Amino acid sequence: MNTSAVIGVESRVLNEGYGPGAWHGADLKAAIAAVTPALAFWRPAEGRHNIAEIALHHAYCARGVRAQISGRPSEPFILPGEDWFEAADERAISWEKIQAIVHTEQERLGALVAEIEAGQATSPLADGGRFDLVLGITGHAIYHAGQIQLIKRLREGGEISA
Repeated sequence: MNTSAVIGVESRVLNEGYGPGAWHGADLKAAIAAVTPALAFWRPAEGRHNIAEIALHHAYCARGVRAQISGRPSEPFILPGEDWFEAADERAISWEKIQAIVHTEQERLGALVAEIEAGQATSPLADGGRFDLVLGITGHAIYHAGQIQLIKRLREGGEISA
C-alpha cells in the first residue's frame, strides 16, 4: 500500500459529502455539476428554495465550519447576509460564480482539515469537537445533494416515488 495515498478520517468523511464520488449516490459536487443556470434558478414552488440558494447556503455553512475549526473569524461572504440568500436569477450573482464559491469553500475546508491531520496546522477544538463539525457539514452536503437531485427530477417532470 502506498502510504502517500492514505488520507485522514476527517478528510475522507468530507470527500464522502462533497466529492469526488460517493457510494451512496450523488455527492454535492456531482449534484451541482451539470446544472444549467435556468435549472439553478428555477423554483419548484412558491416559498421553496432553488438549487442556487441551496448551493449558496452550503458554501456559507462550510465557511462557518472552517472558521470554527481554525479558531479564526469568518471572512466576509460573497453576498451580504447570512445562512440563506435569495437568488431568483443571475442579476445578483451568476450560477457559475455560485458553483465556484461552493467549490472554493469546500476546498478551503478540506485543505485546513488535511493540514491539521498532517500536523501542519492546529485547531482550538478537541478532536471530538472537530470531528463533530466535519461529520455535520458532510451530512449537510449529502442532505442538500439529495434535495438538488429531487429538484432536478421535479423540473424534468419525473415522478418521485416513495
